[in-house]
Parts: sequence; structure tokens; C-alpha cells
Amino acid sequence: MTQTKTTTGTVRVGCHSGFWGDTETAAVQLVRHGAVDYLVSDYLAEVTMSIMAAQKLRNPQAGYATDFVTAVMAPLAREIAGQGIKVVTNAGGVNPLACRDAVLKACEAAGVTLKVAVVLGDDILPRAEELRSFGVREMDTGAELPARIASMNAYLGGFPIARALAEGADVVITGRCVDSAVTLGALIHAFDWGMDDLDRLAAGTLCGHIIECGAQCNGGNFTDWQLVPGYDDMGFPIAEVESDGSFVLSKPEGTGGLITPATVAEQMLYEIGDPRAYIVPDVVCDFTGATYAQVAKDRVRVSGAKGRPATDTYKVSTTFPDGYKLSSIFMLGGREAVAKGRHSAESIVKKTRRMFADKGMADYRDVSIEVIGGEATYGPHARALDSREVVVKIAAKHDQKEALSLLGREIAPMSTGGVVGMTGSFGAGRVSPSPVIRMFSCLVPKTMVPVTVDIDGKQIVLQEGARAGGFTSGQLPVEAPPAAKLSGATAEVPLVALAYGRSGDKGDNANIGIFARKPEYQPILDSEVTEEAVATYFAHRIEGKVSRWRLPGINGFNFLLRQALGGGGMASLKADPLAKAFAQMLLDMPVRVPAEVLAAVKRQS
Repeated sequence: MTQTKTTTGTVRVGCHSGFWGDTETAAVQLVRHGAVDYLVSDYLAEVTMSIMAAQKLRNPQAGYATDFVTAVMAPLAREIAGQGIKVVTNAGGVNPLACRDAVLKACEAAGVTLKVAVVLGDDILPRAEELRSFGVREMDTGAELPARIASMNAYLGGFPIARALAEGADVVITGRCVDSAVTLGALIHAFDWGMDDLDRLAAGTLCGHIIECGAQCNGGNFTDWQLVPGYDDMGFPIAEVESDGSFVLSKPEGTGGLITPATVAEQMLYEIGDPRAYIVPDVVCDFTGATYAQVAKDRVRVSGAKGRPATDTYKVSTTFPDGYKLSSIFMLGGREAVAKGRHSAESIVKKTRRMFADKGMADYRDVSIEVIGGEATYGPHARALDSREVVVKIAAKHDQKEALSLLGREIAPMSTGGVVGMTGSFGAGRVSPSPVIRMFSCLVPKTMVPVTVDIDGKQIVLQEGARAGGFTSGQLPVEAPPAAKLSGATAEVPLVALAYGRSGDKGDNANIGIFARKPEYQPILDSEVTEEAVATYFAHRIEGKVSRWRLPGINGFNFLLRQALGGGGMASLKADPLAKAFAQMLLDMPVRVPAEVLAAVKRQS
């Protein structure tokens, strides 16, 4: 690996936003109490891009995360300038130039001057027909590019951000980039890392990946939630990074939250696939040997990520319209509430199907009925069938908006002409249908995606935003088979007694990461929590294959459940379209343990 000149000392990076809509208290906390050198934020998801694209069609000045301007730059510009904090964000969405203009106006109103740069090139919608003729295919299904497209954006990396900072930018605004790139770009600039510094780039990516969801690495969504103090004043993450990419995760003094090896390792597992090959534009990361060590209260040192040469392609996220959907809920109470709720919903669907036929309309494309409170998401593992109070969710897809409007009108009448106990629907008035926005992910050669940095009216053209390295998954070693099944006397315990877990989504796929509470539990997880066991446990939710990979650094495993989310995101009718609760469900799965382990678990509980 080529060595590059690096800055000495540490760099403090704070992340104040994990999504568009995160708390407005985070940026204030980090600017006033975090002593950060860089303030970074992630606002974008695939669905967010399609929402922003629709906004821009209605208003050419819209299409970016307005919260970044109103809740961060407008109130804090003077303090950011005074402290010399550099700001990096992907709040630009599908209109980063308009976001820049709004930031400059906010700075002018605050009486400060900041140099604002914009990274352009991720929006490749104008080249859709060229890419169609090039023959791009969906990564998982091999489907052709949809005829109608709402947005089409390449995930850019960290080097264009670093170039903008090197040109003197105080604020760098991007469109679609990988979530971790806002941090990696800052670190590339701070330490003068080069494209061949693979281990450092992987370490910086791990840093960005861990802090990209804000407080989620500081105790948010932690399995042992009851151990986390101060949910009302959660501390947001600060990474104190060294020149080799290793870092200590911390938070502002006196804030809520909890930073332990378990809270940080859980976040590492969030929304990843093969941990040996976490692919970003700048490097292919191997997180399997990364380690997490408690060095003080609420301070965890992270090190051990490794890097491989990058791929030759960018991932491109395309969104497209695909009909309409409607989702409505109503409460139902009394004895046999679960059965009554399902019967009510099925009656409404049956009636409207008959009405569709009478009007010459097609049938539903898809219908989902979930009795919330009756543990519908657990399928055959449900334990609450005798609940006396439930919320019934009816969701449906149809090509015609009018058909779903009819469904919306026929729900309320069931309160007088249906099963006893229905108390009425929630919300004001009838629910309206909304467009279904689906995601299409594909790979595009980096040579087809030129990137530009715009600063002070100057356009700096970078033919590519990241180096092509030729990595393919065939370069990875074959995973070892599961450990032999346990022998001798065993007993069953829920998986949560042995493991932590975190889950998330990638399109229509769900990932679930688990790792052992004690190293000696790892062989049990290896033997009991196999691909087959997980596929069987989630058979009511998944249509595709389950894959498993080991993470020796944390005595853990990551699972990818394909076609598990009903299309995922806005395209899904499911109650959990983002797989947020999948790990919680898996942690309830019974696993067999030797008798001596059972005794130890009982002593701890």
C-alpha cells in the first residue's frame, strides 16, 4: 500500500443527522458542546430521493433537505464560522445548487461569509436512455430498466468531497453519495489519504458507517434498551479519528445515551450485506476483524478494518412509479379482538372486490391485512391471539387511484354494519391513495459518471469520483460450513439470552446481524442460528434466499434475507417495510444450549 503524508493528531467528526427529519437539537449540541472539527450529516434514503424529485418537478427551487438550512445553517452559521467548523452534508438531494443558494442566503442573513462548494454528477437521469441501450439490469432480479423513471442517482464517494475541502470550502453540499462518504471525505482531506491507502479508507468508511445514523450508535435501538439512560437528551456521536483511521467514539459530556462495545458493534451490523465486502466507491471494506474496546466511560476505540481495491462500477439507485397504494387503520376491542379484526378487514376487501367487478375495475394487485396487537408480523410465532385490543391495518395496491379511493370510503361503514367492537379509524377524514414508488438498483461503469466540484463559480471536473480497481466477489474466500450440531443434554433458551442483534433494510432485502454476549456462546450461535434456521423462522415473510457470513472480531454473524419486505420502502404494504424489528423477532427464536450454559444464563437473568 502506498503511504501518504498525514496530518498528526486527531480529528473530531460529529454527525447530527441520520435521516431527513432527525431531531433539530443535535446540531446545536455538537456545535456548542462537541468541539468538533467537522460537522457531517446524512439526509438521504432511496425513498427520500423520489420525494425530492417530485418536489422539484412542482417547484424548480425545491428538492433538497430544507431542514439543513432552517435548523442548522440559519441558527448556527455564526457559531460555525467562529469556531472554524467545516460542514459536509448530502442535504443537496436532487437539487444541490438550490441548497447552496439557500445556505448562502442564510449566511448572509447571519452576517457571516462561508465558502460553499457543491459536488455534482450523481444525477444521471438525463442519461437514462443511454444506460438503457447499454443494457443495465437490476442487481438482484436481472430486470430491465423501467420505462418511467422518477430519479436516477449514482452513489458517489469521498474523494470529490475531499477535493472541495482542499479548494477551501467551509461547507460541502452533495447530492446522492454513500452515507459514510460525508465522513470519509473529511478524513481523506484531513489526513491527506490517497486512493491506494486502502486500509485507511476502509477504516474511515467504518467510522462514517457507524456515526451516519446519529444517536443509533450511542444507545439508540440498542437490544438492552433498559440500560440506556437519558433517551430524552440523547448524545450524538463524535468520532475522534487518528491518521491510521482508528477512532474513539464518544459524545458530548452530560448527554444521554450509552457507548459500549455492544452498542457500537450493533451499529456496525446495520444495513450491511457480506461484511467481508462492504462496497463503497472508494474501497471494498472488510469489517470482519474490526474490534471494539471500552477505553473509558462512554468511550469505545474501534480499529481493525481492512480494505481491498474498489470495484469498477458505481451503484445507481433508480426510483419509478408503479401504481397506487392505500393504507388505513382502525381500532377494535373486546373479546376475540384478533379474530374479529381480521374478519372485519377480510369482509371489507371481499365487498370492495365485488364492487370493483360491478364497475368494470381490475382486482387488487396486492392486499395486506395485519392485526397489530395480535403479533401479525410474527406469523406462526405469534403469542397474542387472545388480545382484547388491537389495531387493524388494511393496505392495498391497485393501478387505479379511484379503486383505492373506493376502498377508503368503505372502511368506516363497517363501524355500524360490521363486526362488533370497531371504534372507528384514526386520523381526520378518509385516507387518500398515494403513488407507489419502487426502487431499481443497478451498476454503472465509473467511466460513465463524470463528477464536478462547483466552488466560487469555478467548475473542477473530475472524470471519475473514485478509482476503478476491478474487485469482484469471486476474490473472496469460501465461508466455512456451520459448526457441528450440539450433542449431549441440551435445553432451549431465547436467542436474546446469548446474543445482541440489529436489523435494517436494503431495498427489498433485510439484514440481521447478531453477535455473542460472551465469546463462549459463539459456537452455539454457529451451530444453532444457521441459514436454514433463519429461513425457516422467517418463512412467513421471505420469498428469497438467506445468506450468512461470520464476523470473528465480534463473535458474530450477519444474515441477508432476500425478498423479505414486500418490495421495501414506499412500495411495501407491510407494517415493517424497513426491517427495523426483524432482529427483535429473531432474538426471540428458541435455541438449544448445553446444560452448563443454561445454568449460567439463569444466574445472569
